[in-house]
Amino acid sequence: MKTKMIGKTIVLGDNIDTDQIYPGRFLELVDPKEIGSHCLAGVDPEIAPNFEPGDIVVAGTNFGCGSSREHAPIALINMGASLVLADSFARIFFRNSINLGLPLIICKGISQKVKSGQSLEVDIQEGTVKVVETGEILECEKIGEHATKILESGGIKPMFRAKMGKSQ
Repeated sequence: MKTKMIGKTIVLGDNIDTDQIYPGRFLELVDPKEIGSHCLAGVDPEIAPNFEPGDIVVAGTNFGCGSSREHAPIALINMGASLVLADSFARIFFRNSINLGLPLIICKGISQKVKSGQSLEVDIQEGTVKVVETGEILECEKIGEHATKILESGGIKPMFRAKMGKSQ
């Protein structure tokens, strides 16, 4: 897991649910690239086609609410999101994302301080976000030790495979 990331933002509102992140009408898809191409189609179908790998999703409160299906973080990963910053996350979505290797950082007030298209420098270990255009530094919650270990392994499955001495 990279601990420092730089990317442009797409800023979303509050209560973005898993069906907006990855609409149910695409659930039969299995190709990861195709899944990623429909990410956030429930918000705006033009987001995924214009999203650059490594960019950052910023959202308001309760991001990832709704169903517990893992398709939402899978879609974000395959769209190319390097991480998601939000005022708050739905608990199950947060755990699913960490388990799949997608870093999520709680950064209260970020959705009001950042605009779409701005560049952010994120230091995951320090829990800071710098808005490149303004120089403003925002303090965020640090990711816990256990979640960091999962992310460093690339997800919970690779972590347990490594613990068990298996390669697949």
